[in-house]
Amino acid sequence: MHRPDVPKTLKGVILAGGLGTRLRPLTKVTNKHLLPVYDKPMIYYPLETLCSAGIVEIMIVTGGNSAGEFLRLLGNGAEFGLRDIYYTYQEGEGGIADALRLCEHFAEGASIVVVLGDNIIQENIAPYVAKFREQGAGARILLKEVADARRFGVPAFDGDRIVKIEEKPEHPKSPYAVTGVYMYDARVFDYIRTLSPSARGELEITDVNNRYLADGELRYDIMKGWWSDAGTFESLLRANDLVARERARRGEQE
Repeated sequence: MHRPDVPKTLKGVILAGGLGTRLRPLTKVTNKHLLPVYDKPMIYYPLETLCSAGIVEIMIVTGGNSAGEFLRLLGNGAEFGLRDIYYTYQEGEGGIADALRLCEHFAEGASIVVVLGDNIIQENIAPYVAKFREQGAGARILLKEVADARRFGVPAFDGDRIVKIEEKPEHPKSPYAVTGVYMYDARVFDYIRTLSPSARGELEITDVNNRYLADGELRYDIMKGWWSDAGTFESLLRANDLVARERARRGEQE
């Protein structure tokens, strides 16, 4: 298999599909990623995360009955300083890797930085993206220590080396969650084509990460700032609280 180099120019992908069933009834009439997190729609946060890393072309994968609302809200991305925003549509809930599969034509052989649409991140990921460029090929993921890792992909370590990533394990082998920030070279789409649905009926991004791991080309960083997803009522409340506290902290510093 061809081993592509990571180019200096990267493209961004935001995965904002799915039906948001864990947030019903809030998501009966809108997409989860259009819900407010403190003073902005949720989708603004991953957009700003990618923009802060210098990415100027982004594709948004959306789904459900409110897909057109993203275009009404975000337009062509000029408000965020983007060259353009592209949109594509995911049918149903086929998993993260299934949604990413739809972006191959957008990537056009380039490497990509992927952010899940419900991820709220305190720090600028630009230094991590710079490390991805420097590593030359492969994949890079961001980890964060969490109170309950069972909801996430969880790395198992041998010293400082990841030996396996387990998806939503009942007994996590570390306290770290694989956050919803993934960086991949062009091989990611080849790997996705080889996947079979998991017991949940989805194409799992953990299986993609384990393929890079088996090739010896998965790197990681541990995030320093806070991070939260917003896919459950508890995590949505936590995300709102974290953003509110951050706004207050910045206000006190100004």
